[in-house]
Amino acid sequence: MKNKKIIVTGGAGFIGSNLVNELVELGADVHVIDNLSGGKKENVNEKAVLHVVDLRNIDDIIPVINGAEYVFHFAALPRVQYSIEHPVETNDVNVNGTLNMLVAAQKGGVKRVVYSASSSAYGDQKEMPLKETMTAGPKSPYGLQKYIGELYCKVWSTVHNLETVSLRYFNVYGKGQNPDGAYALVIGKFLKQKAEGKPMTICGDGENTRDYTNVKDVVRANILAAQSDNVGKGEVMNIGAGHNHSLNNVAKLIGGEVEYIEARLEPSDTLADSSLAKKLIGWEPTLTLEQGLKELQ
Repeated sequence: MKNKKIIVTGGAGFIGSNLVNELVELGADVHVIDNLSGGKKENVNEKAVLHVVDLRNIDDIIPVINGAEYVFHFAALPRVQYSIEHPVETNDVNVNGTLNMLVAAQKGGVKRVVYSASSSAYGDQKEMPLKETMTAGPKSPYGLQKYIGELYCKVWSTVHNLETVSLRYFNVYGKGQNPDGAYALVIGKFLKQKAEGKPMTICGDGENTRDYTNVKDVVRANILAAQSDNVGKGEVMNIGAGHNHSLNNVAKLIGGEVEYIEARLEPSDTLADSSLAKKLIGWEPTLTLEQGLKELQ
């Protein structure tokens, strides 16, 4: 990675900024593309170059991406509920923005694109753990949009010989997560509510389970995926901790009062089988939820 030009789209956001910090430590020439709609300027490492441009404007991103070795594509409008309420806007960013990034990477001579996919592509499955061989069944516009991004990456590898690999994340949490807003990640939201002396709000009965994956493990997966000789043809891999927890259990681990509110449309359970990532890029999770929460409290 040293001295290589590397692009991180969405690098002012939660996961992207964590990766930027690691790439800077490795001596890379890091360029961040972010329109700051969700990310914050202060999240960007001072040794990285921030380009405040929008992925939906392809003419603005082509010169930034030109000549880069790798593109890590995090930029998106996330959250299931937001995509249900704003399907056109989220499609424009999550699908058209991804297509623009691939076109710019192809034109700019990029070696490999590492795409941030989502476990929401699975939807509700009858069997656990979730494996990449299962037929996708997204339940929301967001899940569908992220799945379409995977397919575009695969097509660009096949048609244009652009190396791509897609990583399906499972409920990433950790340092730098945004605890604010109606669509905040649940762990960040719970921790903020507890710090403010408020009850932790749980959607539905709290028995839905999620596979919570620490951002440090996700950053390491991205770097391994960029450098591995075993991938680059549009492969899709799960990146998850391999242990799921109910919302009730998460609240219990954090400790404090809870309040139950109306349920949202979302899959009942997620649990990752990450054996393919171990086989192809040598990745395994290292942090349990209990360990990760201790670092945040």
